[in-house]
Amino acid sequence: MCYLNNKIRAMNNTSPETYHLHKRTILREIDTNHIAIVKKIKSRIISKDAKKIIDQVKKIKSVDPLKKVSLVCTKNICSKSIALLHENNVEIFYEDI
Repeated sequence: MCYLNNKIRAMNNTSPETYHLHKRTILREIDTNHIAIVKKIKSRIISKDAKKIIDQVKKIKSVDPLKKVSLVCTKNICSKSIALLHENNVEIFYEDI
């Protein structure tokens, strides 16, 4: 479990079109080779959502295989989703709304 510090919160958003993702997807560049998918929603992230996130991670990796991809979300995420994301090497950062 990781919480974002102020340095990471201040990072710039990246264009999702670069990675062939939907334009409503929010991407935040954390470091030069590290990008995060931001899912700050009030409802709970379930395993169906986690599978969609993994598909987005695969699209990002297909464009830039060296990029590390993480998820920024609230604490409203089910344990199955956490396990599924960890199996696919997606680090999770928690941030309040």
